[in-house]
This record gives sequence, structure tokens and C-alpha cells, in this order.
Amino acid sequence: MQMFSKIGLAKMVDSSLLRPDATEDDVVRYCEEAKELHFATVVVLPYWCHVAEKRLRDSDVKVGTVIGYPFGVIPTSVKVHEARNAISSGASELDMVINLGALKSGQHSVVERDIEDVVTAAKLAGLTEDGDDICAKVIVEVGLTTREEQARVCKMAKAARADFIKTCTGIGPRGVTIQDIKHIRQVVGREMGIKAAGGIRTIEQAMALINAGANRIGTSTGAAIVEAYDQYQWAVTEGALR
Repeated sequence: MQMFSKIGLAKMVDSSLLRPDATEDDVVRYCEEAKELHFATVVVLPYWCHVAEKRLRDSDVKVGTVIGYPFGVIPTSVKVHEARNAISSGASELDMVINLGALKSGQHSVVERDIEDVVTAAKLAGLTEDGDDICAKVIVEVGLTTREEQARVCKMAKAARADFIKTCTGIGPRGVTIQDIKHIRQVVGREMGIKAAGGIRTIEQAMALINAGANRIGTSTGAAIVEAYDQYQWAVTEGALR
């Protein structure tokens, strides 16, 4: 079992606000909460990147957004444009949805090129003058893919030098499981990040996924999870002492 501080846990949280009806006030509220709790990122829809960037500027919280969300079945050129636009609007972490339709059709070269081009756009943006590193995450959508398909996508993402595999968009048929994380970790090894997302509501879920091999937790209830840390640690300690 991994042990770390409350801030250590917070730094593993991507606080996600991806509701289509989210308002500017909602974005501002999530950003202020993220600064207070020291989350890793606030993940917003591309339209809101400029608002989040302004609110999070000079803080230790980054702006994240989604590319090809939620289904991924759009031309690669559109995803690349979306990625570049998001970066220019202040995003420094990109969660891209793979082309699920192409994957299910056996068009593996299309999926591979899709991942490569978006990740390359992110990496090149990070090489510009005074540019920050841009983190690229590849969403495999575990509820709609087989273990074999997940392994194939993980290997593509690793070859393209993506930083993370992300499990779910959050709107798929199911959320993430411990078995998903263990499978992905076995495929990608220790050097690649895994972002667990989809249906994570409690600190017990978050800690179980972290202990299974996740490095990040994507959730819309990050504050509740982090604020439950002290009570969780007390319960674990009391249980170990008995």
C-alpha cells in the first residue's frame, strides 16, 4: 500500500469539469478550489481554457483539456488543430480520445497515426521558445474496448511518446476498475503514467486505484476525495493496529 501526504494525494488529482452545461462561474469555482487544495490540473472543455488559464496563472495547478471528446471519431487533422488551439489558449495537458470507430474496424494504422500526430503536436509545442512541456494523455475507453484492443492502443501510445494512458472519458458504459489499471500497468511497464478516470467518487476508490498502479485520478469530486484523506488515514492506521 502506497503512503503519502494529503498534498501528495491532491497532486495526483485532475479535477474534471466536463459537463456540457458548465458555466464560466463553475469553471472559476473549480479553479479556485484547485488552487486551495493544490490539485495537479483542472480539466475543462476547450472553450473554457482561456478562463482557466487566467485563474490558474502563477499557481501550481495546470490547465488540462480534452481533444476529440467525447467519441474521438473525427479526422486527425481536426484533432491536431484542436490540440494546437487548446495549447495556445493556455492548456498544458491534453487528454485525447482515440478513434474508437477506426479501432473497432481494424484500421490500426489510422489509430496509430491519430495518436502520433496529436502527441507530436503537443511535444512540438513544448519545444517552442519559453514553451512548457505539454503532457499528452491517450484515452482508451476501457468500457468499449477489449483487453487486446487496450494493449494494442497502449503500445501505440507508448511508441508515440505519450505521457499517460487514460482509462475513460467518463461517459462510457462503465467506469474504471482495479483490473483495468493492473492490465494497463502490465502492458506499459513502470515508465508510463496511467490516469484512472470514470466513476471515481470516494477516497477508497481512489486509493485502491493508486495502489493498483494509477498515477493520476480524474474525477469531478476531487475536493471531497482529498478532504476525506485524514479520516481515511486514521481508519487505515487504526485497522493496522488492531
